[in-house]
Amino acid sequence: MAVTLRLSGEVARLEMRWEASVEAQIRSAQQRGEFDNLPGAGKPLAGRGLPYDESWWIKSFLEREQIPSDLLLPTPLLLRRRIEQLDDEVRDLPTEQAVRACVADLNAEVLAWLRNPSGPRVVVRPVDADTVVQRWQSNRRAATAPAEPAEAPRSPARRRTWFPFRRRAA
Repeated sequence: MAVTLRLSGEVARLEMRWEASVEAQIRSAQQRGEFDNLPGAGKPLAGRGLPYDESWWIKSFLEREQIPSDLLLPTPLLLRRRIEQLDDEVRDLPTEQAVRACVADLNAEVLAWLRNPSGPRVVVRPVDADTVVQRWQSNRRAATAPAEPAEAPRSPARRRTWFPFRRRAA
């Protein structure tokens, strides 16, 4: 019992020394002015008055570091989102081979997940490269096609009839 009292007394003395050391460092930093003009000084704490959220630190980290929240999704949902946004991803690619390479990379990720699925059970299938290339080509043609010319003004000499199939009396 005397040994435990002696150890607890030594621990208490070490804690007091450590606290005194920390307090001394804080006091000297205050005297040097290192705590003056800190960002947010004098402003209320963010989120004060809101209900407690267990994942507040994750949300604040994502917002502060500007990380897209999509990265928190499980793998099958990420893959489905990539498949949905594939047309936007390949829109600016210069060649058909580049489009096929992008689709091949996505299909490799899908097949890797299908071999060893994890996360929720969501249907994810590989993408058909030919259909993506056809959509890519049609989008490129639509983007490079010249705009249709405006309707030419009609000459006042020609008068349209209300019934275009009406035969005129001779």
